[in-house]
Amino acid sequence: MTTIAIRTGEAPAMHRRARTAVAAAVRYIVAPLATILVSSFIVFMALNLAPGDPVARILGGTATDAQREALRESLGLDGPVLVRYGDWLAGIVGGDFGVSYTYRTDVIALIGPRVATTVLLVVMAGILILIVGIGLGTLAGLRHRFRPWAALLAAVGIAIPGFVAASVLVSVFAVGLGWFPTFGAGDAFLDRIWHLLLPAVALAISWTAYVMQMTGVAVAEEAGREHVATAIGRGLRGADVVRRHVLRNAALPILTVAAVTVAGLVAGSVVVEGAFALDGLGSLLVAAVADKDAPVVLAVSMIVICVFVVATTVIDVAHRALDPRTRRS
Repeated sequence: MTTIAIRTGEAPAMHRRARTAVAAAVRYIVAPLATILVSSFIVFMALNLAPGDPVARILGGTATDAQREALRESLGLDGPVLVRYGDWLAGIVGGDFGVSYTYRTDVIALIGPRVATTVLLVVMAGILILIVGIGLGTLAGLRHRFRPWAALLAAVGIAIPGFVAASVLVSVFAVGLGWFPTFGAGDAFLDRIWHLLLPAVALAISWTAYVMQMTGVAVAEEAGREHVATAIGRGLRGADVVRRHVLRNAALPILTVAAVTVAGLVAGSVVVEGAFALDGLGSLLVAAVADKDAPVVLAVSMIVICVFVVATTVIDVAHRALDPRTRRS
């Protein structure tokens, strides 16, 4: 009888664990994949509905109708749009992103060398944002006298567009003072770091201001809670109070803002790469849109979409891991 009772009591728990596993799979696997799928469909349809004809752009105005039809067939543009989307999606699953209309080469081979430039630029900008933004934001949240200055810095930084920051930095530090190169991504690793430092600063300015503002709010809110005052009243050291009771509880909103910011850098790199003549994904995307090069636009767009989806999923997982209330719910 005891064994039967134990097994009977275990059944609801097993059902709860099974439901939890299914819910986690839907939330962290199915939902991100569905988001990527829907986003790819929207981008594909938007490219097909946009004005302009890539065949006419490639052949020019002197081509005959037979030449246009032949090229359209060779590019796979003669079928229904849903069929073409299905073929493109099947190719993506198999690792085939198609052939560029403009360069007449595989898209993977085209974007591969440019990924390194964009990734290094985003990593450098992300490091600057995390160090400066979180550092100044924490200082503003803990020191009342610094908050007006931090608010002023945040307002100015957020108000400066990326292309304005890039133009000013090039004019002052590259052309005027000659401290940095004006264009290109460099060759060796250290040379690439030197070439990309100014673009990374231009890319990071507005995002640093945003992270600093949100970090300051989160830290100030946690520093004013009752349990922090209780810890101070118990005689704990200030550094321990900040580390254990303030920063630990403020970590979740800071983590959320920082992760979304780093993901947004991929999209923001388009303007900066154009201003500094960097051969990265951003400049390639701009040129591909102008040339109606759909395979390249789709490939770069999918990279940006996947970065956003992965970042938001990581944030969700981190919230669940760090916040016990989320796990219980």
